Amino acid sequence: MRFPAVTVVLVAGALLYVLWDQMQDEPAPEDPARYTNLAASPAKRSDVVDWAVTQIPEVCAQATGGSGERFDDCVERAESRTSTCRRAIYDNFPDNVTSEAVFRDVSITMMNCLVPESGRVQP
Repeated sequence: MRFPAVTVVLVAGALLYVLWDQMQDEPAPEDPARYTNLAASPAKRSDVVDWAVTQIPEVCAQATGGSGERFDDCVERAESRTSTCRRAIYDNFPDNVTSEAVFRDVSITMMNCLVPESGRVQP
């Protein structure tokens, strides 16, 4: 029986990639001031969605009135819905966010999808 050299090389390469990826710095959090002049500097839809996902704790805190078991459940449910909500946003909004109205619609729709019981304004 031959030694599976190709398999060993592929697995070693995958492990090296995982180690390299773990050693990379975390990306800096998106500054909300970035979205103040969208007409002059449009944002990517994915950046706006990523920013909305970072707002999960704040949205859940508003929806549940603070911390505790309800808050933890809210955060857990919202995080489990991120991929479904992303798909809904990507299917219904343009690639570039060029106005405050589109930014508002994307962020409110995403937050309502993540935490639907929040009582926030439905678009």
